Amino acid sequence: MGYRFKLIGYPIKHSLSPWIHEQFLKKSKLKGIYSIFEISPEKSLEESVQHLKREETDGFNVTVPYKQAIIPFLDEIDDTARNMGAVNTVVKKNNRWIGYNTDGMGYLRSLENKYPEFVQNKNIRILLIGAGGAARAIYFALNHSGFTAIDIANRTPGSAREISELASNSCKSNILSLGEAEKCIDQYDLIIQTTSVGMKPHVNEAILSLDRLTSDTIVSDIVYQPLQTKFLQQAQNRGAMLHYGHTMLLYQAQYAFEIWTDRQLSINDLDVKLKAVLEGR
Repeated sequence: MGYRFKLIGYPIKHSLSPWIHEQFLKKSKLKGIYSIFEISPEKSLEESVQHLKREETDGFNVTVPYKQAIIPFLDEIDDTARNMGAVNTVVKKNNRWIGYNTDGMGYLRSLENKYPEFVQNKNIRILLIGAGGAARAIYFALNHSGFTAIDIANRTPGSAREISELASNSCKSNILSLGEAEKCIDQYDLIIQTTSVGMKPHVNEAILSLDRLTSDTIVSDIVYQPLQTKFLQQAQNRGAMLHYGHTMLLYQAQYAFEIWTDRQLSINDLDVKLKAVLEGR
């Protein structure tokens, strides 16, 4: 029969997750299917989850708007998901449904793959822009990995301050306004844009100016539609090193696949293939 994996959320008809996991199944030579299970807000999430259990689903991904709402229907969540207050991957083990959050680790893996030597230095100065769920997951992963200086810039300081409370004793975080971040942008080695600003159809928008950016900085944007956001265009014009959002999508899916199958899987050229798929949309 093979594995049965699904994606739940709404709306998700145009999700790339089925394509990604089909590639993983082929690469690992495992039998299985990955399908979409769209749950409209009018439907009962509890009844939908019970349906998944009756179908003997082996695991499923969770996307908006159910990353928090799914938690009461699970038997257990791991420490990372608990700290995030959100689950994006669920696995069935010994008839128990266990929730994980692979977003932060997925981002960190994608960064390490692109710039392995750079991220070995845990004392680099990092600026995280935004204070939503993605920022929280990335901050937690960076902090857990040992990075010691992670500042957060956001329109509202309260949300950023809440994320900074996840910091270990060895990590220091300053909370900045977007205007303050613009003025000191040249002080950072890695800048990570985690908001939806610049996403299609608002492709001419950028969260802040990079006029003071230096060329030895890595600039990362988790938006992947379009691949080359206005923010990354600014960074490229300043001669900076770039890190694209579709790689986080790929590596968080890789981690989810490992949780489901206990198989280690190399990405190889899948980032290039995914880039081609995105450019064709």
